[in-house]
Amino acid sequence: MTLDQKKLDMETIVSLCKRRGFIFQSSEIYGGLASTWDYGPLGSELKRNVKDAWWKAVVHNRDDVVGLDAAILMHPETWRASGHAENFTDLLVDDKKTKKRYRYDHLSEEEKAKVGTEYTEPRAFNLMLQTSLGAMEDSSSKVYLRPETAQGIFVNFKNVIDATSRKLPFGIAQIGKSFRNEITAGNFTFRMREFEQMEIEYFTNPEEAEEFYKQWIETRFNWYTDLGIRKENLRLREHAKDELAHYARGCTDVEYQFPFGWSELEGIADRTDYDLKQHAQFSGKDLQYHDQVNNKKFYPYVIEPSGGVDRATLAFLVDAYHEEDVEGSKRVVLKFDKKLAPIKVAVLPLLKKNAGIVELAKKIKTDLQSNLTCTYNDTAAIGKLYRRQDEVGTVYCVTVDVDSLEDKQVTVRDRDTMKQERIPLDNLKSYLVEKLS
Repeated sequence: MTLDQKKLDMETIVSLCKRRGFIFQSSEIYGGLASTWDYGPLGSELKRNVKDAWWKAVVHNRDDVVGLDAAILMHPETWRASGHAENFTDLLVDDKKTKKRYRYDHLSEEEKAKVGTEYTEPRAFNLMLQTSLGAMEDSSSKVYLRPETAQGIFVNFKNVIDATSRKLPFGIAQIGKSFRNEITAGNFTFRMREFEQMEIEYFTNPEEAEEFYKQWIETRFNWYTDLGIRKENLRLREHAKDELAHYARGCTDVEYQFPFGWSELEGIADRTDYDLKQHAQFSGKDLQYHDQVNNKKFYPYVIEPSGGVDRATLAFLVDAYHEEDVEGSKRVVLKFDKKLAPIKVAVLPLLKKNAGIVELAKKIKTDLQSNLTCTYNDTAAIGKLYRRQDEVGTVYCVTVDVDSLEDKQVTVRDRDTMKQERIPLDNLKSYLVEKLS
């Protein structure tokens, strides 16, 4: 019998994340800092695996996308050109009694009717975090921590063209930190003030943009299912016309059914030619694409698949969580796709007081770790060790016992089936590498 996933709550996930070293509250010893989180030993491995899987899918496995790593700090004019300096705001209200702040658009109609009495009048709140460069803090030294990674791609469009001689259509991909002074952050790592994005700006001829928009929606949806998220927990939601940014021709979200409801993992937008035109106007530089075959210049349209690393990591973690009844006791297991699992192999000695077993187990771990992410553990009885590895999603456990010293074989246990197989030491590495490839 397995857990009904609809009954899973976020408290269970948060507790597991802290207990097993996936995610910790940032600055916890000082009482924490709201909506900021630290990734622990296992969480940092999981998050890195998510980013690696994305990069491999959109850059290494494609011929039409190249990578970029732009700076977090950018010239302030960047944000004037993009519209963030004036328009990147939310309307907020304060509860006059509790002094808590709320986004106006998150209030119910009944609550909105109390604006002016129980709530303050709505006022604009800029979401960009700012800092100062140089020794003096004055207006000339004010810069912003980027609220998105996309603008770093747009301002480097001409550099990439000149350096790579790319022809349309092509994309520029980037993974990086972004910062937003959110009014109502929350739901664990789903909405944070410091987060990572995985973004692609795909440049195309205007007449081909609609077709590539559809292709990228399908491609990005399939990426999540290919890495193990159940299709019934995903859906596509097309934005209504009144939801679209003024420059966008269309936008579709990939949404996941979290315990707190359906929420966005990634948005795929048709941004038209707005961004390059804006930066050309503000910078005075010619950012048009020169089609040498037809001898014409124009601003490409842009299709933007933009996803959150932290949101994706949380979704993979939630979707992997299973509870099973095994012979009358509960087994908690994270059934990560093998590409994402933080630990691929755990090497476990059956008897930690047997020097020969311990020596052989450590030798096996050393041999395997050049190819696979491994761990060694001898802190409990074998049954408990299996359960601990299940709970963090370790794909295979290798048990070294007394017989291993004689027959040169070890027991390999599969996480999902719990089946055990005796494998010769000479074949162990090739066996596991093949299984995990």
